[in-house]
Amino acid sequence: MAPDKIRSIFTLLRAANPAPRSELVYASPFELLVSVVLSAQATDKSVNLATPALFSEASTPDAMLKLGRRELERHIRRIGLYRTKAKNLIAACKLLLERHGGEVPRTREELERLPGVGRKTANVILNTAFGEPTIAVDTHIFRVANRTRIAPGRNVRAVEEKLLKVVPEEFKPDAHHWLILHGRYVCKARRPECPACPILDLCEYRAKTKASNDIRS
Repeated sequence: MAPDKIRSIFTLLRAANPAPRSELVYASPFELLVSVVLSAQATDKSVNLATPALFSEASTPDAMLKLGRRELERHIRRIGLYRTKAKNLIAACKLLLERHGGEVPRTREELERLPGVGRKTANVILNTAFGEPTIAVDTHIFRVANRTRIAPGRNVRAVEEKLLKVVPEEFKPDAHHWLILHGRYVCKARRPECPACPILDLCEYRAKTKASNDIRS
């Protein structure tokens, strides 16, 4: 896709949502870290239902360790893979206290050393908590990047690297949020809402829907 078209796409996405934000509810980098770990293979909505009570009791690594694994599991039991996530979070809290003074590290390398934290999670933390111009490619962003042809790629790493090359610098801090929200609510997997799409005329998706109830894969 031509650079001027990519710039126009992000200009329109910014006009439609000037201040995009994560839909996860959190009050600190640690709470965001916990929420993102919990959101793997789960919805933000399910995470947001569980975390208010959890964070009222354990909003720091020290408090979560004192809460303990079994009690943590009780708080998050309605979230998929909750036992594995609880185990990883307890282990991550120990490392945060032992190596980082209880603070969430600000580099990808250090973040990825925490149990339960992969590249995507690290990118979310760096971008959302610390304002780094990273782009965490999930299924929504992967779909949008390939459908629109902004940054086509065969895997999430290829799409991430291409997005970092083609997205203009001024848009990078918010690009992650614009793309994920666009994929979640407009460029849906089974029923893309093309008639309501703000970038319809610039998108290069060949199977654009003519009505909201048309189905394309």
